[in-house]
Amino acid sequence: MTTVVEKPLAPGIRNEPGGPFKTVLALALFESRRLLTRIPVLLAFAVYLGWTVWRAGKAWGDYPALQDADRATQSAPMLVGLAVLLSVNQAALRSRRHDTERHFAVLLLPHWCRTVAHALSVVAAALVTAVCVAGQFGSEALRPGAIGQGSVGELLVGPLTVLLFGLTGLLVAGLVRTPLAAPLLVVLFLFLFLFFSGLDYGSRWLLPAVEEATSNTLPSDLMGRPAAWHALYLAGLALFLGLVAVLVAGGRKPAVLAGTAAALAMTLVGGVVQSGGDSPQLVKARERATLHPEQVQSCVRRDGSTYCVFPEWGPRVADWAAVVDRVRSLAGGDAHEQAVVVRQRVEARYGLSGDGALTPLERPHEVTVGTQWGGNRVPEFSAAVAGVLIAGDEKAATSICDARVIPLMWLAVGWESDPLDALRRVRLDDSITGSAMVLQPTEGLSMTAAQTEVLRALLDLPRGEAGARVKDRWRELTAPKVTAARAAELLDLPAPDGEDKCS
Repeated sequence: MTTVVEKPLAPGIRNEPGGPFKTVLALALFESRRLLTRIPVLLAFAVYLGWTVWRAGKAWGDYPALQDADRATQSAPMLVGLAVLLSVNQAALRSRRHDTERHFAVLLLPHWCRTVAHALSVVAAALVTAVCVAGQFGSEALRPGAIGQGSVGELLVGPLTVLLFGLTGLLVAGLVRTPLAAPLLVVLFLFLFLFFSGLDYGSRWLLPAVEEATSNTLPSDLMGRPAAWHALYLAGLALFLGLVAVLVAGGRKPAVLAGTAAALAMTLVGGVVQSGGDSPQLVKARERATLHPEQVQSCVRRDGSTYCVFPEWGPRVADWAAVVDRVRSLAGGDAHEQAVVVRQRVEARYGLSGDGALTPLERPHEVTVGTQWGGNRVPEFSAAVAGVLIAGDEKAATSICDARVIPLMWLAVGWESDPLDALRRVRLDDSITGSAMVLQPTEGLSMTAAQTEVLRALLDLPRGEAGARVKDRWRELTAPKVTAARAAELLDLPAPDGEDKCS
């Protein structure tokens, strides 16, 4: 009798080159599409893009400083990051929520590989955010009046924040398998952001984005923000959380363990170095730029006047020179031809966290101009130039307490296409009646109600006629202790009714 032994059939599985990798990649593409079309993510990107388009050109007008524009790309991606956190967490819990986890047990793709696919979908969301950040910054960089230079480290914060938040949601899904954990985590993140933002310099850098509550613009080399180290810290932390999520899912492979250790090292190095504070070299450079700007500036001459600027602000000289020429064109006497020295100044000793006021210069015919331009900065600079032409120096101009303010303000706003609007913008309370403080790059000056009345009457005249009256009576109008009533008489205008006493 012959016994026939049948061999078991081999499973019909073919080991194709790159099989597991191709499977993970295919699943990652599928999860990326699902993630980017989730309602919370779509809404977050819509709000982000809408806010960016609405805000474009409003913060700096036509004169952005790119070392400020790069930081402006960091706050809005946090909203996208929170939406990605919620959506990735829900995607990772989908099989548990729909009771399909047991069906995955028959697949050749282990759970940790599916976790890798979810992590790669977060990378896709971060890349889309990077495109938005590049568009936002690029639109500012392409403006004709843009100066300075941005930081790659600052621009990476937005995409890395999305990556960090998304991988945090993925890790939480592996540790706490309930959909309520992600919303609670969002609330926790918001609390931590408010808590750390009120702490000292080093602690604030533990946050994804570090805001600076300032309107000060510094030269790029004086910023002192550890942007590159902060980007390393965020990248290391995001990578660490993602790899820990893979470990929790069962992917305890040597490469994963080594990557986790390397990511932790990146996080620690970036976190420690970024919290070190300002270096002694930076402190000295800031003091030099504040107290002795002439040591780091270059000067150019235009129409007899001299313009001294920090290296990045060379393109601004033409704009400043145009204002100086227009102000001098309205002046009479020797002031019509008086050359000035325009000195760019900045208070940099306290970094971006301080907005210290600049003291008026006492050198003859030297005018301060700041590091910002456009908007209200134009009539403020114009008022400073007019004050120096009339009083001789900035210190004396800020001490004027008589009707010399009237020709001063005529020079400051009389050349504008809308003088009343310029007058409103240069006054502290945005008024065109009554007394007010007139803003300048250094200290302001007081304007009485009577002086405002006379100036308004002068501005109501045709520009040519008003300019001729001012030039004809220039010597008397710019004499010390002249009253508003006397100025009105000299200009053949109605006598003012308001009070003529400096506050």
